[in-house]
Amino acid sequence: MYFILTYDVVEDYVARRAPFREEHLRLAQEYADAKKLLLGGALADPVDQAVLVFEVDSVHEVESFIARDPYVKNGLV
Repeated sequence: MYFILTYDVVEDYVARRAPFREEHLRLAQEYADAKKLLLGGALADPVDQAVLVFEVDSVHEVESFIARDPYVKNGLV
């Protein structure tokens, strides 16, 4: 199944994400390597949203990504 995850981001998101970006990209790469994350990225300029497209067996795998994402854990999205 395909799932589209949309993040609404906080003001100054690009600057505020810097301390967490490496960990976020590492998580995204883990899912991409497993062929579960097909596409992801920020939208607009200035950034107002981000979108990630997953191909997984259940929504639980997307929920697991969300729970582990440092952007979520640190209140950026």
